[in-house]
Amino acid sequence: MLSLLFRYQIFLGKRTRDKRVMVWVLLLMSVFLLSSCTASKKSITADQAKIEYELLYTLPKEKISYEKVVRPVLERRCVVCHGCYDAPCQLKLSSAAGIQRGASKERVYNGARIKAADPTRLFIDAITTPEWRQKGFQPVLNEGQAQNPVRNLENSVLYRMLRLKQLHPQAHTGMLPDSLDVSLDREQTCPTLDEFDKYAEEHPLGGMPYAVPNLRTPEYTTLVHWLAQGAPVSADKPPSRMALTQIKRWEAFLNGQTNKQKLVNRYLYEHLFQAHLHFTGTNAREFYRLVRSSTPPGKPVDVIATSHPYGDPAGPAYYRIVRHQAGIVAKDHMVYELSNRRLQRLHELFIKPNYKVDVLPSYDVEVASNPVKTFASLPIDSRYRFLLDDARFFIEGFIKGPVCRGQAALNVIDDQFWVVFFAPDAPIASKNPSYLNAMADYLASPAELEDNFKLISGKKHYKKLQQKYRQAREQYAINRTPININNAMKYIWDGGGKNRNAALTVFRHYDSASVNFGLIGDYPKTAWVIDYPLLERIHYLLVAGYNVYGNIGHQLNARLYMDFLRMEGEDYFLTFLPAAKRKEVRDSWYVGIRSGMERDEEVAWWIDSEFVTGYKSDDPQRELFRHIERYLGSIAGGEDFINRCQTDTCKDPHANPKVVRADRAMRKAARMDGEVVRVLPDAAFLRVRMGGKENEDLAYTLISNKAYTSVSSMFKGEKLSDRRDYKNDTQTVVRWLEGSYPNFFYVVDLNEIELFVERYNAIANRVDYEKFVARFGIRRTDVDFWEVSDWFNDKYAREQPVLSGLFDLNRYQNR
Repeated sequence: MLSLLFRYQIFLGKRTRDKRVMVWVLLLMSVFLLSSCTASKKSITADQAKIEYELLYTLPKEKISYEKVVRPVLERRCVVCHGCYDAPCQLKLSSAAGIQRGASKERVYNGARIKAADPTRLFIDAITTPEWRQKGFQPVLNEGQAQNPVRNLENSVLYRMLRLKQLHPQAHTGMLPDSLDVSLDREQTCPTLDEFDKYAEEHPLGGMPYAVPNLRTPEYTTLVHWLAQGAPVSADKPPSRMALTQIKRWEAFLNGQTNKQKLVNRYLYEHLFQAHLHFTGTNAREFYRLVRSSTPPGKPVDVIATSHPYGDPAGPAYYRIVRHQAGIVAKDHMVYELSNRRLQRLHELFIKPNYKVDVLPSYDVEVASNPVKTFASLPIDSRYRFLLDDARFFIEGFIKGPVCRGQAALNVIDDQFWVVFFAPDAPIASKNPSYLNAMADYLASPAELEDNFKLISGKKHYKKLQQKYRQAREQYAINRTPININNAMKYIWDGGGKNRNAALTVFRHYDSASVNFGLIGDYPKTAWVIDYPLLERIHYLLVAGYNVYGNIGHQLNARLYMDFLRMEGEDYFLTFLPAAKRKEVRDSWYVGIRSGMERDEEVAWWIDSEFVTGYKSDDPQRELFRHIERYLGSIAGGEDFINRCQTDTCKDPHANPKVVRADRAMRKAARMDGEVVRVLPDAAFLRVRMGGKENEDLAYTLISNKAYTSVSSMFKGEKLSDRRDYKNDTQTVVRWLEGSYPNFFYVVDLNEIELFVERYNAIANRVDYEKFVARFGIRRTDVDFWEVSDWFNDKYAREQPVLSGLFDLNRYQNR
């Protein structure tokens, strides 16, 4: 019917003004709408039919620019939920390749699968659309032989999803009904074209964008016109002229043919494979990826797809740099800067030192998954300084991660903690090459098991390895003379007084997290001190060695071993405390599982051994934090005048009076703690309208730090709530946008900021919170939802032009 209508329209010509013809056209359109695109048993109104006809009737003759017109709409309205591994139905709309790939009913995140799933990484595991069809992906565009505007819409799942939302718009006020599931692990239907009518009848509110306001008319028109034209896309962007010159230089370096250079190149690739590379001097939004290719520089890239970056390439492998073609989303955006200065630094670290590489290591998983073994020939000092130079990037690898959800790592860490590092010149065991190489077998991790089902025996095995490694460290340190706390600070890396990577803060938000420069927030419950082998093993366990498509054995083994690594970093911090207080502090951290784990590990000697003296207060942990703050100076980020201010006189000396007013109010919001925090979002964004230009408005993030009696792995049906310690929950407030997944938006005028905080601090339960949201919150139904979302994304882009990415709305709450 619609095909006949289309031909009838062409016959009439676009200049017709015959009202009778228009009536017949609308009637025919209505028949089609009722017969083949019905979203429910309700009839389609004439107005709706007219809108759809006019969209076809006004279809422009010239091709709509995907890059300039379509992509901005997709990124602001679609990619914010369809941009990463956890995109519903694996439909990634962040690139032309993702759109053409289509959707899949298979879930990437499945913690119960017995057998590993075939990986479906865009740009890696398949390249062409036919290859994706062989992997079970279904089209969302018209791939039929008939290519005309009508068929392009009629046979497009993407169009039908958009239109379903237009036919059944959601409410404009209040909360969404419970029947509209917005939970992170909600059931996914993922209808094919043949299944869509049934889907629409059963899920009339299931159109796109899902559970957020409808597209504005110009946005909807743009997408429909584009789909009607056959969804034309631009060719992949080539490297810019400036980048091309640098790519040639870097590819020449990364493909050096001596054994020494080959080992260095392998090391660099296995640490940078997940990076969004940015060349200094190029456009702020121009990024690249480092890949292994079966073809050398100068030839088209043919990506070698292995589950892990240390997987056997099964033939010659060349390291190539390709342009990143997808849109940038915050949750997997980890930037590594490349420049002439960086290249010179790598020469200083890895090429200039005098050492030999007689034999290249194998790709056998027992060796390749253990970086201490694989790269034993490379100087430890060089490896460690390489990691320290960009410590935030490498911590981001497991905290933020390319896999988007980080259950394996994040279920076993606290909601807020500080991270510092042992100085590369510190006289500690892990800097001794002969010692560390002798320990290599003890530093094996479950990454070597891949998808083997060795849960109980595996846990015992790696626990024993950890015990032996710890005992060896203890023997190395057992006769050391205690030092004064002021001298002990020299064991902490100070970043040379310039490198901000020396002090980091991690914020966890359920199964996502973020890491930022400086010691942020109030003094945390725990902190980590990290040395080279710990930082390296974290990377190989949870980044290089983690497979998001792995089975339950792989995922649980990774989580179990991360327990050991977390405790190792915490124990290093504990050794700086007085022996008399050490056990008391450690036991206060974890009331539950950890105490039993520690008793099994025979650690009594180090608990009672004195390493650092000179403490003067009854609260040595806070005293240690203050020593670290003073020692790191500006690297620590200065005094946190919102979260650690002891008086109401604290203020940013560079802030104007309006900002001081807002900060003073938000300082009171940071004091909210205890039981009430449980009803608050993990991370909420606040916009404070300052009464001038929009770009002068302030942005804050209100972060809920949930306390736990234990963050060790869960078994036997234990729920996360079973481990919660609600009375010790806290809040952190920062004057920037922190995290990738905002759970809620607030908007307030500066002249009401004190009232906002007063009402916020008065929240005592869920009912109070919902009243607060009704006044200051932006619900999923709010008519200003998209405007506010756009403002936060624009604010982030202005403040962090290279590091910013689109915020993900998959975790936005229905409050």
